[in-house]
Amino acid sequence: MTSRPLRKLGFLTIGLFDEADPRRGHESTLEIIELGERLGFDSAWVRHRHLQFGISSPIAVLAAASQRTSRIELGTAVIPLGWENPLRLAEDLATVDILSGGRLNPGVSIGPPMHYEQVKDALYPDTADREDFTYTRVRRLLDFVHGKPATGFSGVEGFEVFSNRVQPHSPGLGSRMWYGGGSLRSAQWAGEQGMNFLTSSVVKAEESEDFAEIQLSHIRTFRAHHPNGDAARVSQGLVVIPTDSATPHQRAKYHEYAQKRLPRTTSPQGPARLLFSPDIVGPSAEIAERLHAHPAFREVDEVAFALPFTFDHDDYVQILTDMVTHLGPALGWHPST
Repeated sequence: MTSRPLRKLGFLTIGLFDEADPRRGHESTLEIIELGERLGFDSAWVRHRHLQFGISSPIAVLAAASQRTSRIELGTAVIPLGWENPLRLAEDLATVDILSGGRLNPGVSIGPPMHYEQVKDALYPDTADREDFTYTRVRRLLDFVHGKPATGFSGVEGFEVFSNRVQPHSPGLGSRMWYGGGSLRSAQWAGEQGMNFLTSSVVKAEESEDFAEIQLSHIRTFRAHHPNGDAARVSQGLVVIPTDSATPHQRAKYHEYAQKRLPRTTSPQGPARLLFSPDIVGPSAEIAERLHAHPAFREVDEVAFALPFTFDHDDYVQILTDMVTHLGPALGWHPST
């Protein structure tokens, strides 16, 4: 089987910042998104980092990005719903989608917040032991986004007018909701809900210890349970670092970064048996050859390549530029106009 021509090229950034100067890091992220639009990328995605030195409020950052761009799609990969109230999040998502002109692609996931025992008293002081962190939390969000009633009350009360559903309502947003999953169960559930599916550089080693085979099984399971079948949208998010125009210093740094992360890719990690994909570093022609040989990549036509966490702004400019000018065309993609 040959690869599908790449239809949508995107990138993902974590948006690190210095605690002493957080504005500079956030501005850097916004500048990278603006650059992505100028280069012709189809989408820009941001991660989250709660109680760390990365983007803690991706929707706020994308609201700012929506006012600095006009075409590029803006996504989250992913918002962990354990930190969120689905009704309030639905309001924020719809608001930013309206402001962006219908360009928001919210990606979400489930599970208790990281280090829950340490944060639960601050996050849910009265309900920590009763919070539902299952797929039900996603279903609540989807219902609100799709415009299902949030209350039995609506109408006029004095001078106030009330709606029984989340306002504003953005009609197309429901079709752009993504689930970030790394297991067969999540892939099946997301398909059954009619969501889009984000698959990244981390999967659970359930039926195999071969990363590409596992990711392929997730994609096929998702589509087998999705109403749209093989046409259901899947985006792959590997760490990909083209070096075509990199300086010798940059190339050395990139290869050192990948080499330090390589041991975690050789076997499943921890009780959850998480399996990581090796970072792909090198000239675009070599990267394209490796991707064309990747069983999971051959079944997708959308990607959101992840930028490394700790690089400098100039490094990201070089990597993104090479993705557009060298790697994308080698994968059958052409910039948006």
